[in-house]
Amino acid sequence: MAVTAELLLARHGEAACNVEGIVGGDRGCTGLTPLGRAQAERLAARLAREHAEHPFDVVYTTPRRRVLETAEIVTRALGVSPVVEAELAGAAHGDADGRSWHEVKSAFGGPPQHNPDAPYAPGSESWTAYLERAAGALEKILTRHRGKRVLVLAHGETIEAAGTLLLGLTSASSRRARPITDHACLTRWQLHVNRFGQEVWMLAAHNDTRHLGDEP
Repeated sequence: MAVTAELLLARHGEAACNVEGIVGGDRGCTGLTPLGRAQAERLAARLAREHAEHPFDVVYTTPRRRVLETAEIVTRALGVSPVVEAELAGAAHGDADGRSWHEVKSAFGGPPQHNPDAPYAPGSESWTAYLERAAGALEKILTRHRGKRVLVLAHGETIEAAGTLLLGLTSASSRRARPITDHACLTRWQLHVNRFGQEVWMLAAHNDTRHLGDEP
């Protein structure tokens, strides 16, 4: 089957809020750790090699600090300017922002995916609301850049949203199964067209961290 489009998603490098177990919204996110920056540099080197052989048509990033810092490193290596897409922002955490995830999950009875239709803190989005927003943004991007190679620098949750969109899942499916998304991992979706002209998105790679090797 012929590949007519590609969506590549990369998670940000390790952030301080990840290490500290802090809910990393606009207040809680203080950016990448030194290890996170090293991960982003290795991710950038791999993507730059790929970009030199088969250029990305457009690069998107989410507006949260840890992703913007990752995007700065990656797009500098690619020699392109990223498009900041507000609708791809990580979940709105409301009053949970900056608090301990352990405290928030204990009060909610589990992670946000445990009860996807309910906000997990005052002012927060529910998991369902986040998925609808992020998946909707991805669908618009794919429509806008039909037949192109698109790179999205984002969150692990964005990778989940892409899977929800392209596999036709519901938010409730997260109660049963969820993908692993390590820092600076790559997930690759390809649009294939068969000899009958039928299109199907196929997952070519997920949680690919071969470029990281042994951490420094």
